[in-house]
Amino acid sequence: MRSIWNGAISFGLVSIPIKLVNATESHSISFRQIHTEDGGRIRYRKFCELEEREVTSAEIGKGYEDADGTIIPITDDDLSRLPIPTARTIEIVAFVPADRIDPLHMDSAYYLAASGVPAAKPYTLLREALKRSQKVAIAKFALRGRERLGMLRVVEDAIALHGLLWPDEVRAPEGVAPDAQVTVSDKELDLADALMDTLGEVDMEDLHDEYREALEQAIAAKAAGEAPAPSPEPATSGKVLDLMAALEKSVRAAQESRGGEAEEAEVRHLETARRPARPEPKQTGGKKSTATAKSSQASKKTASTKSTATKTAAKKTTARAPAKSTARTTAGTTAKSTAKTATGKTAAKKTAARKRSA
Repeated sequence: MRSIWNGAISFGLVSIPIKLVNATESHSISFRQIHTEDGGRIRYRKFCELEEREVTSAEIGKGYEDADGTIIPITDDDLSRLPIPTARTIEIVAFVPADRIDPLHMDSAYYLAASGVPAAKPYTLLREALKRSQKVAIAKFALRGRERLGMLRVVEDAIALHGLLWPDEVRAPEGVAPDAQVTVSDKELDLADALMDTLGEVDMEDLHDEYREALEQAIAAKAAGEAPAPSPEPATSGKVLDLMAALEKSVRAAQESRGGEAEEAEVRHLETARRPARPEPKQTGGKKSTATAKSSQASKKTASTKSTATKTAAKKTTARAPAKSTARTTAGTTAKSTAKTATGKTAAKKTAARKRSA
């Protein structure tokens, strides 16, 4: 790995020549700006406003803009004369427990490599001292034109340097936490613990950048003239109306994704989530409760009503039957009487007619 800074670690009266190399690298995909009409590259040219011409990198220096807009030139010679003892030295100022360093202060990471054979012995001494004490070293160093704060710790068989932000560069979390007073129950915490236990630990080597992989596939497909793969449906999100239900669902989903069974984690329900059972009516002095009495009275009224309706219907049926019979009898008698009268009148007429003929 190529070194970006050469100097020494100042450890009391011990000086350790070292080389600083980057401990991290970016794999993010970068894009170029192009002219959308013809695909031509868009480039920025370094242009002098006073001479109105393009200048080369060799003609470009540093300058500080004052409050009134005046530019004050600063040369590399000016910077080299600054009274900074850490210009070429990583000066260790203290040794503290690792948990004293808040991750918010973490910045860039570097590896410190021993520069030459003579540096191997003191380098190893510092590394082993850090291991045995289980502490980290707080140091000051200068890089890229400014003094910085750093932390030295052991990574396998190497010493790593983490750049730290100065205390006044870290903002306080004011106005970030919820304003409302929220109470979390023990049962909700139990479910959260169950979810954390189910998710367990992870091997950092198994994690990868899925977005970058998908972007690489899309670029390869477009370069080959193929249609890009269809995008997956976005995950739907909404308001969590029941926190307990959401936690339980999360526990089950985590168990299923890890091939576990739903019974492995203890899932407890809030009592308020269940409907309370209706209390049984109390028995007082051998008498039924009011609700039971009302129910019995209602049953008796219903039975009485049904009985009355049945009797009324029977009476109506009985009344209708004689009426029909009487009507039929009367009609038959009247018809017979009428028939006899008519027969008698006909016979009388015939007798009268015979007498006249005689």
